[in-house]
Amino acid sequence: MGDSYIYKNQKKLRWGYTTGTCAAAASLAAAVMLLQGRRMEQVSLTTPKGVRLDLEVEEMEPGENRVSCGVRKDAGDDPDVTDGLMVYSQIRQPDADSADAGAGGDYVYEKDGLRLYLSGGVGVGRVTQCGLSCEVGKAAINPVPRQMIFEQVAGVCRESGFTGVLSIEIQVPGALEVAHKTFNSRLEIQGGISILGTSGMVEPMSETALLDTIRLELRQRIRKGEKHLLVTPGNYGESFVGNVLGLGLGQAVKCSNFIGSTIDMAVEEGAESILLIGHGGKLIKLAAGIMNTHSSWADGRMEILAAHGAACGAKKELVEQILEAVTVDEGLRLLETEDGLRQQVMKRVMGRLEQHVKRRAGERLRAEAIVFTNERGILGATTGADDLLKYFTDRMRNR
Repeated sequence: MGDSYIYKNQKKLRWGYTTGTCAAAASLAAAVMLLQGRRMEQVSLTTPKGVRLDLEVEEMEPGENRVSCGVRKDAGDDPDVTDGLMVYSQIRQPDADSADAGAGGDYVYEKDGLRLYLSGGVGVGRVTQCGLSCEVGKAAINPVPRQMIFEQVAGVCRESGFTGVLSIEIQVPGALEVAHKTFNSRLEIQGGISILGTSGMVEPMSETALLDTIRLELRQRIRKGEKHLLVTPGNYGESFVGNVLGLGLGQAVKCSNFIGSTIDMAVEEGAESILLIGHGGKLIKLAAGIMNTHSSWADGRMEILAAHGAACGAKKELVEQILEAVTVDEGLRLLETEDGLRQQVMKRVMGRLEQHVKRRAGERLRAEAIVFTNERGILGATTGADDLLKYFTDRMRNR
């Protein structure tokens, strides 16, 4: 297959392929070398998305009754920290006099006299909390990659007329250095990365992948009994929650720009309430019903401040200056040139924000919000935010 591309925001971006695809390709090459004695410098496989890939096998290491092969992860034009990592599959055939030397793998495939054991080695994380698609204590090799690996190895076994036992171990040694940059630590996957993929392909700048990760964290926290959730768009909010409000770092679910989708998922996963805490540069957009706060989706920050400023009596010249402002803090500074105007505007803004957020949450979820900037601190809160904040403060004290 030649390179595949997608256009986003008038940019031509190249697709990549997942760690799961790499693990399946490496497993295919290792099985062929072990059972057929053929060195495959390139393997072909079809991803669950239906895309046929020809992948280079960069490393092949034969041993006694075992073979290890490696395929390099290519994330295309997606900003993926796992890009360039080598994903290895080591396949071993137990000694003939061993009853079941492959036993002890995390996952098992059994069919027509063939038994395959799959486990995670160095660089593949282990699941420590419930709520994910892998059981607690097992290697973080997700269901679709597991199926891909088993299908590739089982296919080679059928071609070779092999029945019996093989053990497959997936390794990503370089992942030990980058695992902390992934969402794994938030999902309490320890010791490495997850072997991921549902389509086998990496879509550049994929919103789906981010939303899946947010949903996983929501689900995991809720299954641990956290029915009331702190939510923040990103690092500014997390720092404010931890350092200013004193609730500790890592207590909030990061939702990026996907405010509306996170509210939807919280409802679907069974949360009882969320307290959204975020910088004014993001959350002020909610006052206009903008539920995806990425600037490429919509902005409206200055229009919101200017419109509510005008409604509160700001003069035409001031309204025009606000519309030309670049940041929310600059817009707020302009409002502060008239006594009490900023407070009046933020009261109106928070009222509209509350209407939109609570309408999105519906009757099954209590949703509150606190808006701040680093320069000015808390700018406003919805009517029930203080009570919900007290709940989190009390919970923190009792830990």
